[in-house]
Amino acid sequence: MAVQAVPTKGNLMNFKKSLALAKNGYELLDKKRNILVREMMTLIDRAAEIQDKIDITYSKAYLALQKANITLGYIDDLAKTVPTDDSLKLSYRSVMGVEIPIVTIDESLEEKGLFYGLGSTNEDFDEAYMCFREVKRLTADLAEVENSVYRLADAIKKTQKRANALKNIMIPRFEETVKFITDALDEKDREEFSRLKVIKAQKTETAED
Repeated sequence: MAVQAVPTKGNLMNFKKSLALAKNGYELLDKKRNILVREMMTLIDRAAEIQDKIDITYSKAYLALQKANITLGYIDDLAKTVPTDDSLKLSYRSVMGVEIPIVTIDESLEEKGLFYGLGSTNEDFDEAYMCFREVKRLTADLAEVENSVYRLADAIKKTQKRANALKNIMIPRFEETVKFITDALDEKDREEFSRLKVIKAQKTETAED
């Protein structure tokens, strides 16, 4: 449905400008959506890869932990020596205006040394410790990727909604209005031409008389 507007040349120029802006806006939103979709699909593939690594590493870690429990007995005392982990750091990067999280681990905090004595443990315990440390790193990566996918999916949904509104509502409405005003002005020009033609004919007849 065309926007109700007085058919003037000024309004025609304004609506043509609005139509051009709407088309340009749609093209930009469509490009943004495509970029976000490509980014999201890449992250989905990466998430699946990380999840596979986590599953494998968890299996190794629990197997090593079981062996450590068998050879050392239940290691409750060692578990109590585990310090509070504050090595995770959070920052952000922008992808087409979408804030994407970056989860990192402060390696300087991790390299302070072992929290347990080597004399009271064995190789199985060391293996379990290293596997669970790797699981922590992979879990941080997975948290970053999955949160990024969620944010990108939400941004894609909103971008698609805006693009659809422009494509299916605003652009057709502006096109109809431009056509309406153009047709009205053309009709007015034809009427004016006919009127002038009649006046000229009348003046010619008067001059001949």
